Amino acid sequence: MAVDVPGLVAVVVFYIVILIIGVWASWKSKKVEKTCAGSKSEVTIIGDRNINVLVGVFTMTATWVGGGYIMGTAEAVYSPTQGLIWAMGPPAYLINFLLGGLFFAKPMRSKRYVTMLDPFQHRYGNMFTATLLLPALVSDILWVACILAALGGTMSIILGLSSALSIVISAAVSITYTFLGGLYSVAYTDIIQLSFIFVSMWLCIPFLALSPAVTDNSPTAHLNQTNSHSWLGELELANAGKWADEMLLLALGGLAYQALYQRILSAASSAQAQVTCFAAAGTVFIMGVPSVIIGAVAATADWNQTAYGLPPPFERGEAGKILPLVLQYLTPTWVSVLGIGSVAAAVMSSMDSVLLSSASMFTQNIYKTTLRKQVCGGVCVCLCVFGSVLSKVTQFLLSLSSFFLQASEQELQWVIRVSLLLVGLAGTGLAFGGDSVFAFWLVSGDLLYCLIFPQLVCVLHLRCANTYGAISGYVAGLLLRLVSGEPSLGIPPLLLYPGWKEENGVITQYFPHRTVSMLSSAICVITVSWLVDLGFCHQLIPHSWDLLGVFEERKEAEVEEVPVPHEEKSSILNTKF
Repeated sequence: MAVDVPGLVAVVVFYIVILIIGVWASWKSKKVEKTCAGSKSEVTIIGDRNINVLVGVFTMTATWVGGGYIMGTAEAVYSPTQGLIWAMGPPAYLINFLLGGLFFAKPMRSKRYVTMLDPFQHRYGNMFTATLLLPALVSDILWVACILAALGGTMSIILGLSSALSIVISAAVSITYTFLGGLYSVAYTDIIQLSFIFVSMWLCIPFLALSPAVTDNSPTAHLNQTNSHSWLGELELANAGKWADEMLLLALGGLAYQALYQRILSAASSAQAQVTCFAAAGTVFIMGVPSVIIGAVAATADWNQTAYGLPPPFERGEAGKILPLVLQYLTPTWVSVLGIGSVAAAVMSSMDSVLLSSASMFTQNIYKTTLRKQVCGGVCVCLCVFGSVLSKVTQFLLSLSSFFLQASEQELQWVIRVSLLLVGLAGTGLAFGGDSVFAFWLVSGDLLYCLIFPQLVCVLHLRCANTYGAISGYVAGLLLRLVSGEPSLGIPPLLLYPGWKEENGVITQYFPHRTVSMLSSAICVITVSWLVDLGFCHQLIPHSWDLLGVFEERKEAEVEEVPVPHEEKSSILNTKF
């Protein structure tokens, strides 16, 4: 297929504009760093809590409206085995932001956390927090792979450009401006990207309606030789469990994304963070409507009247590329170029957020508080032991050790940059093997839903939750999820739930197994925390068995927080003065 030179030039111009805006935002970030009261790393991670509502709504919406959202929704509506009822993105994300504003924005923002892992670190300590980073990191890498695979497929169809080359170029642009400016670059480029997505996607709709191959878009317009299904889809009772599982995965799993809390924590106040969530709920739903229309058009179009011909995309195994196929064969060339621009914008608006979220959690919660102190601390202890032989230099080595234990702001900045570079490279490499965008989209939130979401609910809203319960819940959720299998990743199930089916040698679970894993994790956290608390507080379990020091720390905290009686305060004041 020949390369579409005018289209390629248009996309290159778009990339250059985005890169210029990202560089400008990085310059703005540097100015804020010079005048801010907080640390430079917080400017990079949460914009010094100075992102206004309008910018916050744009960047939050743009993060969720990625290549997976746009192409996955169109794929679900078009697919004969799914249909509109399985296009869960728009309603699920609407629910996600509403719940986020109601139950998560205020407790997170009011305590001035920097990342989603901060509440875990404050209550459970560093080691358990490090284990939570692993599923979050895997999820982010899969999300990057999902959105880059969406872009690669789109560019290869519309521009005739190599899918691998498209992925590499897009990843390089996104990594570059995020590397330079942190959240400021992400937020301000998101404004341009989301605006372009909205205009270009809606502009495609009239041309689709006027296409000769599309004579009727009604749900019953399928009685022709190229289509044999209604784009509304059907939900049979046997599939209800699978549908509910995937809907809850998208609606609740999104509440465990660091990208969400990065926007919440960058707001100037708790009230502003809640308003941002509520406003984003409406905008993200509206942004999904064009994809639904494109999927419906593809399901009712007569492909035999187009240059694509027969058999239709689904029978060729190209349902995951239905959006670029519709733009390529059912709209004028210049409109399809705008469509590729919208997908590119969606990819970069999500990818930059994902890169920054993973880098932020690793730097703030692992490197700064745990990794660096342990490594440098060990080195400094060795220096001090050696220095004890030379008594004159011992004091100097002790002061040197305390210096090394503190990471400088410049060092943290570079750790963030290196981290986001590594996550970007990992996701880019995985994107080359992605076939179904919708499958990648679901799997990216799987571990967050099963492992981190129940933990986050418990740590924010249950005072009884402790480290013993958290570890038990983590292990229970992880084991149940692993034994359930995952066809998208080629993992066979070891535990078969009721209603499972085997098709072409692949076993699919139709029981809501992800939700079972999530609920089991939450129940374990609550039950084990309560039982352990009961055992230690009533001395049913010896305090010497408190290997994690949970109740020793609680006892010390209670002693520190004991209020001084009013009479005692008065006597103390009188004694002093």
